[in-house]
Amino acid sequence: MSQNTLPTPVFPSRLPEVGTTVFTVMSALASKHQAINLGQGFPDFPCDRELISQVNAAMLADHNQYPPMAGIPELRQGVAQKISSLYGHDYDPDTEITITAGGTQGILTTILSCVSPGDEVVIIEPAYDSYRPAIELAGGKTIAVSLIANRDEQGCVNSYSIPWDDLAKAIHPKTRLVIINTPHNPTGMIWQRKDLDRLANLVRSTNAIILSDEVYEHMVFDGQHHASIAGHPELAARSFLISSFGKTYHVTGWKLGYVAAPATMMKEFRKIHQFNVFTVNTPMQYGLAEYLKNSNHYLGLASFYQAKRDYFSEGLKQTDFKLLPAPATYFQCANYTQLKIPQARMSEADFCSWLTTEVGVAAIPVSAFYAKPVESGVIRFCFAKEEKTLSAALERLQTL
Repeated sequence: MSQNTLPTPVFPSRLPEVGTTVFTVMSALASKHQAINLGQGFPDFPCDRELISQVNAAMLADHNQYPPMAGIPELRQGVAQKISSLYGHDYDPDTEITITAGGTQGILTTILSCVSPGDEVVIIEPAYDSYRPAIELAGGKTIAVSLIANRDEQGCVNSYSIPWDDLAKAIHPKTRLVIINTPHNPTGMIWQRKDLDRLANLVRSTNAIILSDEVYEHMVFDGQHHASIAGHPELAARSFLISSFGKTYHVTGWKLGYVAAPATMMKEFRKIHQFNVFTVNTPMQYGLAEYLKNSNHYLGLASFYQAKRDYFSEGLKQTDFKLLPAPATYFQCANYTQLKIPQARMSEADFCSWLTTEVGVAAIPVSAFYAKPVESGVIRFCFAKEEKTLSAALERLQTL
């Protein structure tokens, strides 16, 4: 019997509704048509050579074997000091902070550690695409509420706001977990302290846990401040905080992040963590521990990305795209429905495909961040790019 005729067992899919993500599709389309990729959210510029040197030094110092399961003490202590100085909450680095293989692994492990079959998990759409599959793998039930899409006099979506009435209805004694994301991907919206107070009122009489996805915490613009869950004592006592070194230091391919939570919750998190990754890259942890000692490396990130946002948005203002507020993250959302071209009536997915193949600029439809696409005529551009990349993209977009 030849190898080609040997039977392969068939088994039920654990994620039958999951296919290829829109990010993969759009990036492949961009590559095929040599389009400028402003779709996927990662930089096209190099990270700081000092950070590379720190990692190289760690390798040469023979920090190349398994580190402690929770992460090296030096890095956990650095994270604890950073959170304390920024948000005033003191996490114990020994029992309350774990280094993870990126933010997404932190999210999955959090969900697997606290969600049991039948538990309800509240998410707010549009939402990062890893939330639903993780909930499904845990056997949980996703309860989705949608951000309110605010519209101008012409009926165009021009901003988003938190759906407090729907959230209040969704959170009840059966709720196991509430996932919030601030600063928010894809809209760039940020939660304020008053919003955290309002969330605290909703969960106070429940046993609900909070997962606060804060991977863009250092990219908040125009003099505003990130309202971290760590800075709200009542919520911090029931929350997992997720963050990302990759996003902060322009090293998304390193897949390194961290999770902070009260000791009793972190104990359950580590039970899962030790078996789905055990631990993460040793020399990179040592390099990051050294690099983290200089707070300017993350405190300067807001002004760095604000300059890129301003450059890109000023260029887009010379078109008929209608820009939505971009107070945080490295994403700019824009409404295309007022463009004076026939394609302005396309669905978001079709418009993005056309934009990639015919104009040569890739973007992501915001509708892709819903389980069932919600059309609002809004697409997302990533401006975490070199100025020459943004300039070339703007030159093409200004032809519309």
